[in-house]
Amino acid sequence: MLLQAGRLWCRLGLKGMMPRLILGLLLSGLVSAAQAQLVTIGSKMDSEGRLLGEIFAQKLELDGFEVRRQLGLGSTSVAWQALLNGDVDLYPEYTGTLALSLLGQETTPELAELNSLLAPRGLMALPALGFNNTYALAMQAELAQVRQIMTISDLQDHPDLRLGLSHEFIQRQDGWLGLRLAYQLPMMPRGIEHGLAYEAVQAGRIHLTDAYSTDGDLQRLNLRLLEDDRGYFPQYLALPLVRADLPLAAQVSLSALAGRLSEERMQALNARVAQQEGSFAQVAHDFLVEEGWIEADQRQISGRKWDKLGQNLLEHIQLTFLALLLACLVGLPLAVLVYRSPRLAQGVLYTAGLLQTIPSIALLALMIPLLGIGFLPAIVALFLYSLLPIVRAAITALLTVNPLLVQVSLGMGMTRSEQLRHVLLPLAAPNLLVGIKTAAIINIGTATLAAFIGAGGLGEPIVTGLALNDHTLILYGAIPAALLAIMTELAFHLAERRWIPAHLRGVPSTRL
Repeated sequence: MLLQAGRLWCRLGLKGMMPRLILGLLLSGLVSAAQAQLVTIGSKMDSEGRLLGEIFAQKLELDGFEVRRQLGLGSTSVAWQALLNGDVDLYPEYTGTLALSLLGQETTPELAELNSLLAPRGLMALPALGFNNTYALAMQAELAQVRQIMTISDLQDHPDLRLGLSHEFIQRQDGWLGLRLAYQLPMMPRGIEHGLAYEAVQAGRIHLTDAYSTDGDLQRLNLRLLEDDRGYFPQYLALPLVRADLPLAAQVSLSALAGRLSEERMQALNARVAQQEGSFAQVAHDFLVEEGWIEADQRQISGRKWDKLGQNLLEHIQLTFLALLLACLVGLPLAVLVYRSPRLAQGVLYTAGLLQTIPSIALLALMIPLLGIGFLPAIVALFLYSLLPIVRAAITALLTVNPLLVQVSLGMGMTRSEQLRHVLLPLAAPNLLVGIKTAAIINIGTATLAAFIGAGGLGEPIVTGLALNDHTLILYGAIPAALLAIMTELAFHLAERRWIPAHLRGVPSTRL
């Protein structure tokens, strides 16, 4: 172990820390082996990132670590922020993305220099896994042959081609922003989810999309990668990006993966997942078997797609219910406090409406620096989205109560609190319930996005299905979410019939 760790430290350019390393490992040997250290592993939502994350997880589990998986985080910025916050201890990253997009460098430095840039942030890049997964532009091979397009430069003569690029690639300086300038490309791209882009190319809805050179679908779909003839894209060497306080034994364990994956091998592993020949866990397990870390007869049985459906449904209900409950506890008293003052009521409604204009995924991402990833930021975001329908319905309902009835209650000598309890709230109840119902149904749909920040729920199979272009898996999340919304609608309808008098629901109390 000490020899392996010493080699690791030298490769990272941290030779001066050898005494600390040796001391740390000697001390770690005194810690009870029965107390496994917990390591949280994240990944971005793309298929390769999830597969690498699963390989990291199983390798650490083999070496005695307890592992918690937070795979499928929404984007590079989400995974990076989660690592900085300590919500995850490591995730798979690429040198080009790390240097150019995250650290703001103009070139990709060597590993030792990368680590000197990462050190002030409390992070560290471990040795590369062995393959370069660079960006590329892909199109149908038949179309490329007909148009005689072999290189990215050839695209200058075909301004009519339709580009559909992933949203992240469009915004990255080492993506479309720089590529367009480097090649003087005239096209204007449309944003599309990466998991759906290849299908759009196959269907002819777009002609080109951004791709990764190790994507498993390239050969299966007969797509051609255009040559980067001006050498625009840097190297994107895959590696584990970890927190510097990750246990030294875990760093050594992951560094044993260095150089084990070539481009061809990584593409073959990705292809197995893309062609549904095995789950992420199964393909990762098979890789470890091939490397000799696991006995060949210790086969891991791949789980069925619906095995986690009950857990996902329960998580989704928890997210929706807790956010709705919090919105009711805040929104209803707030509406009661401000409805008599037009200025205050307008200010509250304006603020709640402003929150609704923030895109859901953006609001979730904004929560990460404050609250990290997982359940809490998702609940807070859903709570904020629930405020507007609840507060607006409550204020409107209280203001539209018949003024004559209010005057009668005053004439009867009722105090304001008695007037509110016995007159205003009962008469406003139908509209109050409508606001709560609207918020609940909005929450059910919006909560599917919580999977992008590791909160689980029914969005988890949807996000995984998008990464794999697996429509069945998408439906495993979408159909239960739709059924849950329908059941919620029915539940509120029954509640109205149970607690709201017929005449307030517009139903005649007597029939002639």
